[in-house]
Amino acid sequence: MGKIVYLMGKSGAGKDTIYKQVLENKDIRLQKIILYTTRPIRSGETDGVEYFFTDEEGFLKFREKGQLIEDRAYHTCMGMWRYFTVKDEQIDLENNNYLMIGTLESFIKTREFFGEDNMIPVMIELDDGIRLQRVLDREKAQDHPRYNEMCRRFLADEEDFSEEKLKEAGITKKFVNNDLQECLQEIMLYLKRNL
Repeated sequence: MGKIVYLMGKSGAGKDTIYKQVLENKDIRLQKIILYTTRPIRSGETDGVEYFFTDEEGFLKFREKGQLIEDRAYHTCMGMWRYFTVKDEQIDLENNNYLMIGTLESFIKTREFFGEDNMIPVMIELDDGIRLQRVLDREKAQDHPRYNEMCRRFLADEEDFSEEKLKEAGITKKFVNNDLQECLQEIMLYLKRNL
């Protein structure tokens, strides 16, 4: 039976970079599970790579078919955005190990769906000042920066990833991303021991 490595952390902690590097590692051989979202596509993103981009109607169709594993709705400064995981042909735990990226809330719901024995949580941490500079730099690079949404998301992470919530979810192992290569090395060793 395969396992799902679930990568999570606050905005700007380096999840996307770590996600890409873990996927490229030939020793571990993880398949990716791509989440869906109704939010607008950002500069540099490609449909079917970072996310499958859809709309509210697309979300409702998946829900009507009973294909939702987990979903979250965020009331942003630009309206409601949904992020969700769909039980579709990309997931075959009988034959593969997978890598997912998301929030603590989505991890908990995905674990409820697939079972605790099939999940390996990987929590990434980074100093808040460094994270804030990273998300600001990322937002500045957008064609139409949305600083108010950036601030909302940054502040929401404090509650979403509070120590109390991490403890309730049973997340005890954390990987500090002060040095990307050291952090990746630690994650790879952890995954080799647990896959």
